[in-house]
Amino acid sequence: MSDAPLLVIENLHVSVEGKEIIKGISLQVNRGEVHALMGPNGSGKSTLSNALGGHPRYQVTGGRILFQGEDLVAMKADERARQGLFLAFQYPQAIPGVTVLHFLRMAMKAVRGAETPSPKQMRQAIKEKLALLEMDEAFLQRYVNDGFSGGEKKRCEILQMAVLQPRLAVLDETDSGLDIDALRVVANGVNRLMGPTMGVLLITHYQRLLNYIQPHVVHVLMDGRIVRSGGKELALELEAKGYEGSDTEATASGKRG
Repeated sequence: MSDAPLLVIENLHVSVEGKEIIKGISLQVNRGEVHALMGPNGSGKSTLSNALGGHPRYQVTGGRILFQGEDLVAMKADERARQGLFLAFQYPQAIPGVTVLHFLRMAMKAVRGAETPSPKQMRQAIKEKLALLEMDEAFLQRYVNDGFSGGEKKRCEILQMAVLQPRLAVLDETDSGLDIDALRVVANGVNRLMGPTMGVLLITHYQRLLNYIQPHVVHVLMDGRIVRSGGKELALELEAKGYEGSDTEATASGKRG
């Protein structure tokens, strides 16, 4: 395994339909680390996740992204997935007519290629991940996200992550729409999947998710820039003081990203 950082973002600029949203951010995620990216609505959090995932509407106009030492921007979205990047969406889309089991099988084949396990091995692996997330096997026969509750959609996203076993998981507001019980289940699933070769970029508004998934580093994103970075105690400070105070403090000390 390479000693190079898992993800390196250097002076990144991203535009959507000609408007610059990400205005020069830099961060580094190493293997075995959880980084939390926090910020108010409109700060650029989801823009960053979509740019990492390769969404064509999100144009990288400056800087670079290295994933396992390779230029991520040069890769198409499916190539990024095969290299081990996983993106859990804030608003997962329904796919009527496609069962969860079929979707997981197709995703595994697309990502693993020649290393895809046999159908029997694949089903056993999926059943093990279901148990990990406290999900019933009947879930596999439902259509993907069709009629799912908010909690079920997020569990389905984490189930996909568990099956695909990525190197880097970008979780875009995984806590959105979850009640406290669903939040615990999803967080426990993420914690059990973490290991020394995997990194997580956890994007969230609220500190509550970080009660269950302990971050190594917390970054504060405002107006397309990282204005502060620190340990997990920074999330508690944001909960108590809000984001505006953080932005003022960063500006006064000259610590803009």
